[in-house]
Amino acid sequence: MLSKDKIKRINELSKKSKTSGLTIEEAKEQTQLRKEYLESFRTSMRDTIEHVKVVDPDGNDVTPEKVKQARNHKYLN
Repeated sequence: MLSKDKIKRINELSKKSKTSGLTIEEAKEQTQLRKEYLESFRTSMRDTIEHVKVVDPDGNDVTPEKVKQARNHKYLN
């Protein structure tokens, strides 16, 4: 998870880019922060999907095989 300070900084840079523009250094910082944010988001989403269990109304596990395989592969490594 990205820190609150980094998220705040992303928002500050975004607002500044829309109003007065960014310096080269600020643009590089913004790019780096966005990459960190996306990586954090993707990791979180991947973890969520890997821990999902789909159950039908009868209580049977109907989790797609692709999700089960990804989960098993993760724990084997």
